[in-house]
Amino acid sequence: MVSVTELLKDPAVNAYILHMIGEQGIELIRNFPEGEEHSDEELAEETGVNLNTVRHTLYTLYEKRLAEYRRLKNSETGWLTYLWHLRLDRVHEVIEEEIRDVLDHLDARLTYEEKNDFYMCKNCGVIYTFTDSANWNFECPNCETMLEHFDNELVATALRRRVDKIKESLGSA
Repeated sequence: MVSVTELLKDPAVNAYILHMIGEQGIELIRNFPEGEEHSDEELAEETGVNLNTVRHTLYTLYEKRLAEYRRLKNSETGWLTYLWHLRLDRVHEVIEEEIRDVLDHLDARLTYEEKNDFYMCKNCGVIYTFTDSANWNFECPNCETMLEHFDNELVATALRRRVDKIKESLGSA
């Protein structure tokens, strides 16, 4: 298993985690005791990171499947204690999933750009599809200026390039 220090040396992983949990979160995971489970209170005490930040960081990591917990119930008080451990070994697969989600979104946008014809109001700067424009007799519904054809080829080309680059980085070009 790769250590947190080694993972954070990877610029892409470091940027991803930093964006997700911030500097204080990075401080928490750097000082997280390896191979052990700890409560959020213990982690705050051991790492010197504010308890609210510890909780926010752990829940954020949990949402991405990069942290897990085990729940213990105190039989006398009924209180629940959550014992946390990191699963940063999953970070590469989580990043890849997010990249694939972005790719799906960009692919859908590219399809939309390629399958539609657009018209623009030079006054308002708003762009409409052919269908909407035709419904309004090619007159802007806001200011009644005549709509002009909008060439979206630059947008489609930029999207195509981005999609191709992402597919290439994923090895699926």
